[in-house]
Amino acid sequence: KGLVGRKGFSMCYDAMSGVNGPYAKAVLVDLLGCPPSSLQNCEPLPDFGGAASPSHGHADPNLKNAIELCNKMRVGPTGDALEGVDQAPTFGAAADGDGDRNMILGPGFFVTPSDSLAIIVDQAAQGLIPQFSKGVGGAARSMPTSGALDLVCSRRGIPLFETPTGWKFFGNLMDSGKYSPFVCGEESFGTGSDHVREKDGMWAVLCWLQIMAAHNGDPAKPLVSVGEIVEQHWKAYGRNYYARHDYEGIDTSKANEVMSTMISKEGTWAADAFAPFELEKQDVFSYTDPVDGSVTGNQGVRFALKGGSRIVFRLSGTGVAGATLRVYLEKYESSDGDLSRNAIKVVEPLGQVAKKVADIEGITGMKAPSVIT
Repeated sequence: KGLVGRKGFSMCYDAMSGVNGPYAKAVLVDLLGCPPSSLQNCEPLPDFGGAASPSHGHADPNLKNAIELCNKMRVGPTGDALEGVDQAPTFGAAADGDGDRNMILGPGFFVTPSDSLAIIVDQAAQGLIPQFSKGVGGAARSMPTSGALDLVCSRRGIPLFETPTGWKFFGNLMDSGKYSPFVCGEESFGTGSDHVREKDGMWAVLCWLQIMAAHNGDPAKPLVSVGEIVEQHWKAYGRNYYARHDYEGIDTSKANEVMSTMISKEGTWAADAFAPFELEKQDVFSYTDPVDGSVTGNQGVRFALKGGSRIVFRLSGTGVAGATLRVYLEKYESSDGDLSRNAIKVVEPLGQVAKKVADIEGITGMKAPSVIT
């Protein structure tokens, strides 16, 4: 309440015409005291606004679809700052249609889901979020999510789990009761804790408001922004530059050929196959559940590169037609390196290597990704 009532603080919460609208009003306006003007698209609509809306009825909290919020926060489609940052609210957040996912923005600043997860855990481990006053009992991320969380857990001594994509794997860890209080998340904008056995977009937003409040205890001092909190984190841990290239609508047999061809080449790659990077390890991700011992195999092909970078390939059947080949690109930059570059541009050389080693164009005919996020 002290933060939202502070002079100079303003926020915009976009429910994207989904179910979180009434909850946003109850929590952010009625309980915390934010002005009603802080809410945007908070009347639930069965079509999320439909094709005529700025999001075209796609209630997904990302840079492509949450266009109204991004414009207000002066964040461009690649995460770069647009002109007029000084006119943007102090804090921005969005939810998806059913309210379980979230996006966090500062003025001209996009917080990646991977960074958001790592920062929440790091701040919680320092006692800055009351729910975690006794520390964090455990944390987990889906395998494709960046390694930013790993760096935090290693330094803070927090048990860490790398799971396949799918919230049920987090659920088993929560149900065990061994790692409570627990925090988990995915690169696809889902973040949660074991207060509920599901992702919780509003919870993540409240975590960020609490983090901001903890960094802004003295109203006489200049406001510490979302961007400054993230940049402080990078200076402490380094930055995991990250992006995802999606190749959509691929014939399923061709998509499987891409994966099987890479798997068959393990141990036989030419010395310069990954140039200018150097291959350290290749594997097919398999997960053994520490709770029930069940094994989930064939969860994606991983290439670990020297220096902490990696390329991950995973097939998804969530596309409109055919299969989607998701290519996750991650380049680690140490804390004394250049931490202020555009992530999509930084990982583009990795994207070119990925296209080459997977022979994506040769097998599928696709010359470029359908979507880059």
